[in-house]
Amino acid sequence: MNKALTLTAAVLALAACGQTQQNKQSAPADITPNVRTLVTSKQTVSVDNTYSVTLQAFAVNNIAPQASGRIISVKAEIGDYVRKGQILAEMDRANLDQAELQLKNAESELARTKALYEKGGVSKSDYETVELNYKVRQSACKNLRDNTVLKSPLDGVITARNYDQGDMYSMSQPLFVVQQITPLKALVSISEKDYSLLKKGVKAEIVPEALPGKTFAGQVALIHPTIDPATHTVTAEIHIPNAARELRPGMYGSAKVIFGSVSRILIPDSAIVKQQGSGVKTVFVLGADNTVELRVIELGRHLDDRYEVLSGLEEGETVVTSGQSALRNGTKVNVLE
Repeated sequence: MNKALTLTAAVLALAACGQTQQNKQSAPADITPNVRTLVTSKQTVSVDNTYSVTLQAFAVNNIAPQASGRIISVKAEIGDYVRKGQILAEMDRANLDQAELQLKNAESELARTKALYEKGGVSKSDYETVELNYKVRQSACKNLRDNTVLKSPLDGVITARNYDQGDMYSMSQPLFVVQQITPLKALVSISEKDYSLLKKGVKAEIVPEALPGKTFAGQVALIHPTIDPATHTVTAEIHIPNAARELRPGMYGSAKVIFGSVSRILIPDSAIVKQQGSGVKTVFVLGADNTVELRVIELGRHLDDRYEVLSGLEEGETVVTSGQSALRNGTKVNVLE
């Protein structure tokens, strides 16, 4: 009998505990959650993207004569900054001296024949033959001069010298390599989704790793005419003035291409509810009766502590920025000031 009473008491006690626990679990449902909110508005933000780049010379020239020969003098060294037309080296002049003598003789013959032709002493065809011979000699002499006295075709820096004075040039590699570094250029692969924003003259900011804390201005100067079907990108060429010649070809860094500005809704990180495992981003939108609607949104760039909203929200709607953990779709809330 005592055992029966004891069992009955235990069952009643357990039921009482269960009822108490049920009351505790259901009690929060009667409490209106407190939230804080933000009214969305559009703001003007810069549209830009950052790319990894390696700087390149604007132009590269290999300086070499047309034929093999003895190098008589070398007048520039690696690292020298040279001007357009500056003499870099001189080759053996034997062939050039002979060509200049032949040109001088051809010039004298042309002058004599022209005088006779003007007096009727020679035919027009004879005069034209002599004139043609002079022009051929003149062209050959110029070609030999260009390949004997080697000059820089541009303003730039000597980045390679492969022969010494007195060497026999063997045509295996150039005597000099001259690279134009004012300006420099950088090639960037722009996503095709940004193609419509890409225009000549679009500004860019170059930040080289070798020069921490320094930013160099540039702009898009050339856009390749086709889109790569494998990567869905288009190549753009950025030119950087580099007037102080601080930048060098081969430097690695980043290029921020600034396409322009747009008006976008921005919301704080705290307003976004991430659906675990799905990558879906949502927010709670406050309705007129203080009930919330769970809304899927599409986000753009992360700007400091805010995100761009590309779709899913309209300007002037109110989103919940804190207190989301207690909310479900359709929950009625109390908005804190």
